[in-house]
Amino acid sequence: MAFYGLGIHEPRRQSRVQAWKEVSGKEIPFINLDVAKDYDLLVQLIKDEQPDSIVHFAEQRAAPYSQKDSKTKRYTVDNNVGGSNNLCCAVIDADVDAHIVHLGTMGVYGYGTSGGEIPEGYIDVVLPGGRESNILHPAYPGSVYHATKCLDAILWQFYQKNDNLRVTDLHQGIVWGTNTPQTVLDERLINRFDYDGDYGTVLNRFLMQGAMDVPLTVYGTGGQTRAFIHVTDTARCIELAINNPPAKGERVEILNQVAETRRVRDIAEMVAEMTGVEANFIPNPRQEAAENELDVANRKFRSLGLDPITLDKGLFEEVTEIVQKYKSRCDPKKILPASFWNKKRAEECASLDPNSIKLKEDVKVEK
Repeated sequence: MAFYGLGIHEPRRQSRVQAWKEVSGKEIPFINLDVAKDYDLLVQLIKDEQPDSIVHFAEQRAAPYSQKDSKTKRYTVDNNVGGSNNLCCAVIDADVDAHIVHLGTMGVYGYGTSGGEIPEGYIDVVLPGGRESNILHPAYPGSVYHATKCLDAILWQFYQKNDNLRVTDLHQGIVWGTNTPQTVLDERLINRFDYDGDYGTVLNRFLMQGAMDVPLTVYGTGGQTRAFIHVTDTARCIELAINNPPAKGERVEILNQVAETRRVRDIAEMVAEMTGVEANFIPNPRQEAAENELDVANRKFRSLGLDPITLDKGLFEEVTEIVQKYKSRCDPKKILPASFWNKKRAEECASLDPNSIKLKEDVKVEK
């Protein structure tokens, strides 16, 4: 099996590829192309490699960035949906029976209180006339980013039905942590760590802020309940999905890639207790329910052997160590949210001043 990175900056790519070769003795071929634009190159690549599986991560990945302005909204739709459609077409044109494993999101289900457990992709319903059926779970996106994942889901359904493509869609929760057993082998393999309002996931943001003695930025009441998964389990789930593909002709396999659900303010309390930093409840830049419940099924991955890592203060220390080592790179002006879901949210957040965030006196920021 070959692995291909799409769109990583060249110097960073060379460093990571070389590091992996040194620690593992294995070489990762790298082709730099844009899945959403370089269609002919994509088709030829698939023809040349004849892959058994294709892991599709080539999408704009942040909900806040997708809500920043009209330009980012249009880009997110064009890139994400266009790239997924291109991949399906390329697999068909290359005439290969490749299993597509797509990284989706729990956000396709929405974050309202459903009143029960969210099933894995499909839901039993009773149609008019008393007819029982099992259908794709209704979509309820909370951002343009989440909407593209919902549109992806419809594309997978169509191409499976029309062209017998084999697809697994992973509805992933919020990722936390920085390292896997592989990336700890060499510093050059460490995953990127985002702490800003656009790309930083909530737990990693809290851990960074706690380590830097910055009040934790809790949006709204902190009553949002979300699903979480450690980055190590993300990698493990992808492996399990690759090794357990649907048979040709079977419907799209959908798995909820989560370990557990937690309320945001409860996580903030855990980090505050560990670091001694207080929580700062600020206006919510997102258009979402102030409070919600979330009960999620993940029995499929557990049946395949996943024993998920759950939130643990001991594991928090791993993230904190990374923050301490690279804290000079932190720009405090990037900590507060900079993308707002609509004009009303922007107005409510108008009092937030990026310059108000101050780091410890001993932290010198790289220029």
